[in-house]
Amino acid sequence: MPLLPFANVPLAVSRQDEFSQAKLAVLIDADNTQPAIIEGLLNEVAKYGVASVKRIYGDWTSTNLRSWKDRLLEYAIQPIQQFSYTSGKNATDSAMIIDAMDLLYSQKLDGFCIVSSDSDFTRLAARLRESGHTVYGFGEKKTPRAFVSVCDKFVYTEILRDIQEENDEDESRPAARPRKDFKVDRKLLKLLRDAVEDLADESGWAYLGGVGQKINNRSSEFDPRNYGFKKLGDLFRAISQFETEERPQENGTGRQVYIRWKKRK
Repeated sequence: MPLLPFANVPLAVSRQDEFSQAKLAVLIDADNTQPAIIEGLLNEVAKYGVASVKRIYGDWTSTNLRSWKDRLLEYAIQPIQQFSYTSGKNATDSAMIIDAMDLLYSQKLDGFCIVSSDSDFTRLAARLRESGHTVYGFGEKKTPRAFVSVCDKFVYTEILRDIQEENDEDESRPAARPRKDFKVDRKLLKLLRDAVEDLADESGWAYLGGVGQKINNRSSEFDPRNYGFKKLGDLFRAISQFETEERPQENGTGRQVYIRWKKRK
């Protein structure tokens, strides 16, 4: 099973493990996905592995999907035709589910990326995970909670659209918001604190990589970009209740970030 982002990867890894990549199937519900996210989407998928299969489902005889057609060739995405047999019914969901199960048994894949805001894929995601595959979900913030929670990792596509717009306009933004502009709510603060304390040593310090993995395990939709930060470390630095420290990496030339809940004086 491929590692999720923020995983605490051991420093000593074999050469074979270092260059091995997870094989993923990317299945896109065209009826519930905007073409503006496609570049950001595939860049995000590349963080988790190689998109060995890229398919998009919809009724391509309909004018509603016209904006998708120019993107398909550019990004080598295979369109799967699914006629809308009955008005008001979404036949695309059934086609995606059938294809996903076929791929599960016919291809040697490590995971699936389901791109949709539709709750109809909740059971599919659960079934794929039961088979030992990692499931990455991608959808808008309106996505029902059940589908979000059943995925190993869920990414809100609004942040992917923001990335696309930034690239198109060639504009840059700061890596993190100024501290005065960011207000942390109790739910987020508890999530972060619990993850830090789970891994803290006797002095209260916890390695950022391990903390990120703990957070992912507890909240599939967590992403520092949802709060305006590109990296998890930037989010921690913006919260006054935490302190951060950089230390030299053992047996290496880089530096590692450690987090600690501030002690009351």
